Amino acid sequence: MEVILLEDVKALGKKGQVVKVNDGYARNFILPKNLGMEATSKNLNDLRLQKANESKIAAEHLADAKELADKISKGSITLSIKAGEGGRAFGSVSSKEISGAIKSQLGYEIDKKKLVLPEPLKTFGSHEVSIKLHKEVTAKLTVKVTES
Repeated sequence: MEVILLEDVKALGKKGQVVKVNDGYARNFILPKNLGMEATSKNLNDLRLQKANESKIAAEHLADAKELADKISKGSITLSIKAGEGGRAFGSVSSKEISGAIKSQLGYEIDKKKLVLPEPLKTFGSHEVSIKLHKEVTAKLTVKVTES
């Protein structure tokens, strides 16, 4: 019997695959536990339509991420931190502060976890920060740190 897997099944296959199994295994294990469904022509057609919709949605997300990356790369934000003796920075700029500045200055809602910042910015001047918007799209943002 052929079944369409609804979940990953160890040693059998991944979700969405059509696999051939023994009739007893399908009736007694896969179907009762909702791990799969019988591979009828209607179910196979539904699976094809679902995969087509998922690929359209993924393409739309990628296009949106590329568009946002272009907009972000053209802009820059300015943050100010206190200066200590001798013009040295007193404190640092974290990804949370950068995320808040992006929202207030550029108007885009960016999660602080998407910012690629190995360590907080501790020096004055212009810094380039990467923002991971999609697994294939990374934007570069210029962050200017000034003395307050």
